[in-house]
Amino acid sequence: MGVQRNTKTLKGILGAFGDSKEALSAKMLLNRLDDGVNKTTVYRLLDKLEDDGTVHSFVGEDSTKFYARCHTCSGQNHRHSHPHFQCVVCDKVHCLDDEVKIQAPAHLKVTESHVLLKGHCERCSD
Repeated sequence: MGVQRNTKTLKGILGAFGDSKEALSAKMLLNRLDDGVNKTTVYRLLDKLEDDGTVHSFVGEDSTKFYARCHTCSGQNHRHSHPHFQCVVCDKVHCLDDEVKIQAPAHLKVTESHVLLKGHCERCSD
């Protein structure tokens, strides 16, 4: 079951993502939202948005879970084969446009994969 109501907190979460390819952790989201937003509510809404195909998640550096806006998914078709890039200096994380295709052995059925590239973003490589 996905999101039921269009609350102020939900609007704030979706607004924080906008249409960008930037990925945010729950902590980053909480820092962007109004003071007084319940942390548990943010986590609950992120889970529901992921179930709806509105956001996808992946694990970054130090096992931090990041969320990014989906652009072509639905609750029934939630597939991501693109890599993510995390800057080791500023910690910003972005979805990359390239698609990663890895041929799995015939006896395995892969349902999910995560590729995380780490390095210096344009801003931090100067």
